[in-house]
Parts: sequence; structure tokens; C-alpha cells
Amino acid sequence: MTQDIKNRIRKLAKEKNAIILAHNYQPPDIQEIADLCGDSLELSIRASKTGAGTIVFCGVHFMAETASILCPEKKVLLPRLDAGCPMADMVTAGALKERIAQNPEMPVVTYVNSTADVKALTTICCTSANSVNVINSLDAPEILMVPDRNLARYTAAKTSRTIQHWDGCCPIHDRLSPEAVLKQKQAHPEAIFMAHPECRMEILEMADLVTSTSGMLRHARESDHQSFIVGTEVGLLYPLQKASPQKRFYPASEDMLCPDMKKITLEDVLNSLIHLAPEVKVPEHFRVPAFEAVRRMIEL
Repeated sequence: MTQDIKNRIRKLAKEKNAIILAHNYQPPDIQEIADLCGDSLELSIRASKTGAGTIVFCGVHFMAETASILCPEKKVLLPRLDAGCPMADMVTAGALKERIAQNPEMPVVTYVNSTADVKALTTICCTSANSVNVINSLDAPEILMVPDRNLARYTAAKTSRTIQHWDGCCPIHDRLSPEAVLKQKQAHPEAIFMAHPECRMEILEMADLVTSTSGMLRHARESDHQSFIVGTEVGLLYPLQKASPQKRFYPASEDMLCPDMKKITLEDVLNSLIHLAPEVKVPEHFRVPAFEAVRRMIEL
């Protein structure tokens, strides 16, 4: 039955000139039927360069919005509209407008894990991989980073700039405790501990490597080390193991599981292709300024 659904998805995608994108945290079945897997922004950029007329984004809502921002001429589908992001919801455009009004001269750097209307109020966007470079590109004494306080604190430690942060976080990464990491380090003393910048500083200080999901994939593939403790959402273990089958990967904690990233099923993808819905379309009055914030980052 599962293989039949996968075959139907691939057939329909070809017939409808659709490309299927899957974030690194998606379930294995979803990653297997995807044309491209990776980080959210990376996927949107790569999809914008293809001839596909339709993008099926297997991720969460802000990721589909980013695809719509970068690919306005394409139809962007999100198989489950209720697949959201708690961190992205921790900052609203209204609240950010109020903060900007208090200091209109201060640049706003917004993590791509945010909604389109928040991106539209932003000076420049950043990812977990390039936040330090983005901050250093700005000529300002103080900078506001939105919405992840953990990424902001990590970035502040790597630059001389004064960074004010929004009090938001990814609940999945923020819940990782030093006790859980220590337990895994004791169980696997030979393993390298890789942590995502969305983790708290006390976790990052325990890490051998702090990097994005793509950075973890690249490092594990190129490293001479044979075992790794993975400090990010457990979905990344599948592409890590697939890319480096001879190596061993251990979750920093089994509790690092994002329910929203696990909502989309093969049936959802199939129905999305059949009906070409649900569609995520960012209105132009948000899309244009949001695109500028993303463009500035890409040009760096």
C-alpha cells in the first residue's frame, strides 16, 4: 500500500510539473519521495531555479511562505496547513512594529524561521548558518534579532556587536538539558557532539561543533570520526545515516521531536497533488519587502 501511494505521488508530480521538497526533519517516508531534501531556505532557493510550476513543500507553514516569497510565479502547496512553528508564532508583526517604533534606527535581523509579515518588517534575514556574517555586515551599534533568543545569544558571543534579542525560542531545541547531553556523552565517549544554535548556551558550550542541519550533514560526511551525538530534532538522524551509512548517530535526547514536522503523511502529499491544494500564497504587500530582506542575505 505504501509503495503504491509513493508510485502515485511520483506519477502525479511528473504529470503536474510539480517538485516535492522535504525538510530534514520530515519523516523518512516523506524524505524518500522528495525531489530535494534540506534546510528550509536552501530548498526554496533551489526550487526557484527549477522549471517546476508547482512546489509541494513538506515542512511547516513559514517554509511554504518563504517558497512563495522567492517563487511568486509558482503555485506553492503545503499538504497540511496546520503544520506550524511555535517559534515563528512567538513574534507577531504588530508586536515587532511596536518594538521598532521604540528605536526606528536599529536594524532588525530576522531568522528565516518566521512568518512573511514579520520578514516584511525586517532589515535583513539570516539563517542559523550565516547569522554572524549577517550581523557583521551591518553598520550599527545595536541590532535587534528576532525571534530566537538562543540564536541571538550564540551570535552575540561570536561578534563584537551589541545584540538585543526577542524572547522567543524553538521549544524542541530549548528543552535539551545538560543532563541529557552528559548522559549520552558518558554512554558514547568516543562520539562528537554536534549542537544546533537554537539550543541554549549551556548546551552549545558542551558541543564539539555548533552548526546548522546542513552543516551537521556535511561535517558527518567529511569527518574522520565514526560516531556522533546529534543535538537537533531527531528527524535529522535519517538523512545523516543515509548519507554516512558506515557511521553511528545518537540523538542527544529522544524528546527532541517536533510534532508539527511529523504531521504530513504520504496521503496528505497525494491529496495535495490531486487537488493542487492547500495553497500558500503571500500577498504582494508582504512579499515584496520580505523578498528584499531575504535577497539582502542571499547577496552576502
